[in-house]
Amino acid sequence: MTNYYAHETAVIDEGCEIQEGTKIWHFSHIMPNCKIGKHCNIGQNVVVSPEVILGDNVKVQNNVSIYTGVTCDDDVFLGPSMVFTNVINPRSAINRRGQYLKTHVGRGASIGANATIVCGHNIGQYAFIGAGAVVTKEVPDYALVVGNPARQIGWMSEFGHRLDFNEFGKAQCPESGEWYELKENQVKKLLYGN
Repeated sequence: MTNYYAHETAVIDEGCEIQEGTKIWHFSHIMPNCKIGKHCNIGQNVVVSPEVILGDNVKVQNNVSIYTGVTCDDDVFLGPSMVFTNVINPRSAINRRGQYLKTHVGRGASIGANATIVCGHNIGQYAFIGAGAVVTKEVPDYALVVGNPARQIGWMSEFGHRLDFNEFGKAQCPESGEWYELKENQVKKLLYGN
């Protein structure tokens, strides 16, 4: 007996590790040797290629392709029809399976609908990738990036609100009340009392 739910139309190949509370919906294909954490939600028509690793509470919306070489930490959100790549220079007639580039998505990051993440570019924790963005370089922690090619236009809180830094380099999330500091083009969340 499994401790996760898979719709009858889902295909789950041999050697996958799927943790408790995860749900896999219609027409999705989980390929060999994937690791999927607890309480994930894999939407309809999702492809999870061999050896992909997803942490706990990862939300994968409909029509997403997650290719070999991708790892996602806990609490990542992958929006509808977004896609990762894993070869920088694909050609149909040339086998480049040994040349897959790795892409890591940090804890709490969100990637919007129809965004494309070009392989080999990591996404920092709590980063926010706008809908339709094409990411062609590393994305720092808490960064807000949009466009094609994606460019950074600001910073986001862990609750997904744009941060407005004051002259002292401090900003407060309007929802959580947590404070953040911008120093040397890096954002960090301040612990209570700092």
